Amino acid sequence: MKYHYNIKGLTCVGCVNSVKLKLEEVLPEASINVYLKESKVIVESSKKPVIETLKKALSKKYLIEEFRIESEIIKEEKKYSKVKELKPLFLIFSYILAASIIINFKQWNTSEFMIDFMGLFFIVFSFFKLLDLKGFAKTFKMYDPLAKRIGPYAQIYPFIEIVLGLLFLFRFQIQIAILVTLVILSITTFGVLKALFNKQEIQCACLGTVLKLKMTEATFIENTIMIVMGLLLLVNS
Repeated sequence: MKYHYNIKGLTCVGCVNSVKLKLEEVLPEASINVYLKESKVIVESSKKPVIETLKKALSKKYLIEEFRIESEIIKEEKKYSKVKELKPLFLIFSYILAASIIINFKQWNTSEFMIDFMGLFFIVFSFFKLLDLKGFAKTFKMYDPLAKRIGPYAQIYPFIEIVLGLLFLFRFQIQIAILVTLVILSITTFGVLKALFNKQEIQCACLGTVLKLKMTEATFIENTIMIVMGLLLLVNS
């Protein structure tokens, strides 16, 4: 059976001969062919070689790995890029979550925890939006249905978040704050879903424009968590 491997570091015929020789030493019963142009190694053997054995046989100049088609490599690189890109969002979300837990740790109350979380969420996220209000408004209009129709809404949205955050944190008019939260986030989430469904390559405005996050499923999840918390608080109250 033939086993295919990608290899990096081949620069000349000498490299090909060196790799072939080293691999034949650890796989004496196998037939090995090394291709310079394709950067590929084909091992014909009755038993699949252990990739770690092949790696140890070669010097650090060469990197050998099991063969993957280009589309798989691109997909993996995109996945890594998305995780790296969303790291600031995950970190901020984690800090808000940790702060909410610490505040309510001694006398735990789930409703109080959710109120603090929502309050901190709005305050922190509004801060990033205000760093570039004009840029945020322009980006927000690209997917939020209400902002598309009413231009000034995008300009005042961060201030709405500040007011909501203060209402939650100071425990003032909680029910009104919850209702407003459900309305504005439901509208935004609808726009996010539409953008994701249409596979639009647009920037997410949740953290303003300074961090330059692409619209992904994380935006939908973030909004959904807030909506679910709002609904739970409404039912409990």
